Order: sequence, then C-alpha cells, then structure tokens
Amino acid sequence: MYLKRNIDEYLKNWKADKDRKPLIIKGARQIGKTESIRNFARSNYSNFIEINFIEQPAYKTITEDGYSPEAILKVMSRLNPSLKFIPGETLIFFDEIQDFPDITTSLKFFCIDGKYDVIMSGSMLGINYNTIRSNSVGYKSDYTMYSLDFFEFLLAKGYDEKIKAEILDYMINHKPMPQSLLDTMFSCFLDYTILGGMPEVVSKYISTNTFSGTLETQRQIITDYKEDIRKYAEGTEQTRILRVFDSIPAQLAKDNKKFQLSTVEKKARFSDYVGCVEWIADAGIAIKCNMLNYPELPINGNTDSEKFKIYFADTGLFISMLDDEAADDLRQNKNFDIYKGALYENLTAEALLKIGLPICYYKKENSTLEEDFFIRDQKNLIPLEVKSANGRSKSLSQLIKSDAYPDIKYGIKLAHANIGFANNVYTFPYFCAFLLKDYIHGKK
Repeated sequence: MYLKRNIDEYLKNWKADKDRKPLIIKGARQIGKTESIRNFARSNYSNFIEINFIEQPAYKTITEDGYSPEAILKVMSRLNPSLKFIPGETLIFFDEIQDFPDITTSLKFFCIDGKYDVIMSGSMLGINYNTIRSNSVGYKSDYTMYSLDFFEFLLAKGYDEKIKAEILDYMINHKPMPQSLLDTMFSCFLDYTILGGMPEVVSKYISTNTFSGTLETQRQIITDYKEDIRKYAEGTEQTRILRVFDSIPAQLAKDNKKFQLSTVEKKARFSDYVGCVEWIADAGIAIKCNMLNYPELPINGNTDSEKFKIYFADTGLFISMLDDEAADDLRQNKNFDIYKGALYENLTAEALLKIGLPICYYKKENSTLEEDFFIRDQKNLIPLEVKSANGRSKSLSQLIKSDAYPDIKYGIKLAHANIGFANNVYTFPYFCAFLLKDYIHGKK
C-alpha cells in the first residue's frame, strides 16, 4: 500500500519544469524517501535505474574514471551490462548516498549534460558535505522530507484531499467548526499523536485498523537510529550524541524545558555537547528550538543558539521512549497532560518543522513572561501559545498589549477548543498547526 505524500506534488512539478536540475532528497531514515521516489518513477518514466550504495557497494567505484555522465554510465554498464540508458526517458536514482557522498560531485555534470534525470537520496545521518570535492552549487535542487504530517495521515485514513481546504476555510473566516467535524478531527489527531508519522507504523495501523505491533515498530526505529549514530558519528562523539538523544524525554519532562546539560551528564561542558545537539538536529531526528534575544523582527539572526529547547521530529517516537506507565496513561486514558504539556509543544514544533516555519521561543530573564513559539507574517511577529487547558494566556496577552513589543499586534493560541477570536488572540484546535503557514498567507 502506497501512502500519498506531500512530496508527490513536488516531484510532479519538478518533472514538469523543463529547466529542472538533479535533485537531492534528504531526511531521517525510514520516513519514506525511497518508496516515494519509486512510486514517482513508475508513473513518469519508461526506464528507471536504482543504485543503492549500501546494498550494492560495488557501485562505489563508478566515479573512478571521472564524474562525467559518460564515465559514470560506462562503469555502471560494466558492473551490470543489462542496464539501459535512454536519453529523455530515464530516471537514475542513487540511494543511500551517505555511504558514498562523493557521487554528489557528479550532479554538476549531469545537470550540464541534461540527457538523464537524476535523483539522489540518503539519510541525513552521516552525510558530510565537507568530504565532497564539489558541492555542485547552482547545479542541483534540494528537498527535505519528514515523516507524515497530520494531513498526510488523514489521506492515509482515506479522507479526501479537500479536507485540508475545508479546515483552512473555517480558520481564515474565523468560523467555529461543526461539532461533528471537530470531534472527528480530534479523534484522528489522538491516533496520529500516538502513532506519529513513520510510514511503517502508519501502514500497520491502516492495514489492521488497530494499534497492534505499532509500539514495537516505533521502538525498533529508535534502536535503528541509535545504531546509525554509532555507525556515522566519529570517536567520542558517539557516546555524547547518544546521551543527548536519550535525555530528550527527561528534558521535556521539566517545568523549565530549556535544555540543561546537567540532565545529560553531571559537570558536562557546553562546548563538548553543543555539536552533539546540532548533529541529531541535522540528522532529522530532533528539533532544536533556539531562544529569541528579544520578541521583535526579524527572526533570523535574532536568536541565541546557546539557549534552546529540544524536541523530537516525530511525536510518536517520543511517546515510544516514555516509561511504560506514562505511555499507558496516554494510550488508555488519553491523558495528554503527562510530561507537563510536553506533548502539545512537541506536536506543534513538529508541525512547524514540516511546514517550514521558524522554530523559536522566548523567556524573559527573571520574569514569568515566556512564550512557546513565534512565527511571522509579512509585517508582524506572531506569538504562538500551546495550551494544555483552554484558559487565559497571561504571557500572550502581555506581549500583545505592551508597547514594548511593537512588532506584535495579535497572537495565536492552540488548544483543545474550537476556532475563536477574542482580545486579538485567534484560537485554533491543536490539529490546525499543520495549516498555520497557509492561514498566515490567506488571513483576512
């Protein structure tokens, strides 16, 4: 069963562009990159060649005579004489390029040649562009893929694509949803929260209409991630990266969710660990949320990279790492308040990551003023608060009303509530987070 993905439309548009460049698709392991590319190839090319550098290590010799398409295809045909190279009808797919990053040097030459479409893919784990002779700048396109977002999950459950436009219409017009739709979406969102968006997990759930086996699959993915850290991280960094990775649930369990090294290792030095946080974020398995220096525009360049929170890039995997009692409480009692609201924040950080919005927060020193996230429209900085209960938002109100923050005119609150508006605060249900970018662009 193929799960429809957001990348499908991107690949369709890429193919339609007569000036298309070779494409690199990056992302964490097991998020569906390979299957999406294969599905695209089956529908759009009469000739498809797939080379996997982990399963077929002999192909790591294909650049031995140079990086030109002619040289590479010659070696490929020597290794497998049955391969056909038909100009204008062939997609060449190089997979698991983290095990042979030098192949990316050829992108420039494939781009100039223009006879064959080329897609490269690989886990972010271990991809080190410093080892590449030439990064083919200007001769390639890049796309970062993630696990399924809530919209993709709804498609997997059989909902029509029109559901996205329907929910967005209620948001833009600030109209409460019918109770039946609200209840249905919250029910789906609960399932999505527990499952996350890893394709293998979602496929098991869809095929059986139960959660049987999903937790075991999630925990195996966590084990695989740790094995990849051991494989691709260098030297003493392996142990430190694993410590940071294992500490994330404990970091989020605190009232103050700012990353604290003492949770990782007593007497640890920041300089020893900051690169480890960046590593797992670059690997696509965690999200680093930097603190704003001050709530004002612009966002880029206005953050302190040494003060941050860290979230999982897939909330379902986060839940699978909780202790059994906490996980059972969530699954059996639908208790989202476990881990002091961390699930709500993690779900929002994940949604922002997947739609390409900034991920940052603010906490005023020696003050109760703290805001979970900030996004922006063309003119305004927008505080985004995630409420575990649909109550008053003291910090949100202060940011909007105070003359000290002229870039802030209104705010957004995500809660277990219907759509509403009061005191310059727009309230949306949690599950609407995946539409915030579309909402900002279409806001009336």
